[in-house]
Amino acid sequence: MSDPYSDPYYPVFLDLRGRLAVVIGGGTVAERKIATLLEYGADVMCVAPLVTPAIDALVAQGLVEHEQRGYVRGDLAGAFIVVCATDSTEVNRAVYQEAEGQGCLVNVVDVPELCNFIVPSIVKRGPLQIAISTGGAAPVVAKQMRCELEERYGEEWECYVRLLGQVRCLILDRVPGGEPVRKPIFEAIAASDLFDRVMSGVCPDPEDVFREFVALGAVTVVQQGDATEPVGD
Repeated sequence: MSDPYSDPYYPVFLDLRGRLAVVIGGGTVAERKIATLLEYGADVMCVAPLVTPAIDALVAQGLVEHEQRGYVRGDLAGAFIVVCATDSTEVNRAVYQEAEGQGCLVNVVDVPELCNFIVPSIVKRGPLQIAISTGGAAPVVAKQMRCELEERYGEEWECYVRLLGQVRCLILDRVPGGEPVRKPIFEAIAASDLFDRVMSGVCPDPEDVFREFVALGAVTVVQQGDATEPVGD
């Protein structure tokens, strides 16, 4: 017997901000998919004769466009990503075929053979995201792993990773010399007690962290314009 899950998917994170996402269907599954797409900044259009009260509320707020009818060919024009959540085999297949023809990303919920991407189980801590996938082979296992990782990586990781990102921007902007100079600084920060400080309830100021670790390495930084000033004793 052939193994339909033998070829793994290519893992990728997408920037959906300002991109058109078309959701076919208006039930509870479509509601969840719409909520996630909005969270990631997509422009969402829902095509369905009827929608849940939650979707209707989003439409009333102007957050979702709603075409109150069944799917017709052409509804996916301009779409970057398509999610189909209907009980109709005929509609599911028609949506998949149109999406494939237009080069769209398409996921027909719970029908792997009508998908060119699948949605992983996600642990989200601000900019830190951990995506777990079994390639559709064992969604329950992916969910179990997500629950375990949610306990392992608590809310404090959001502050920590945001702080690292802010400090990284300062280093890239102010420390010349490229990777040979900057990499040891990044490594020193990662190996420090910075996370323990965040765990204790203190989220340091990015400027303070920058001064601490750049001074430690006695690195020359760019202050303003072309002027440079050595840091350290």
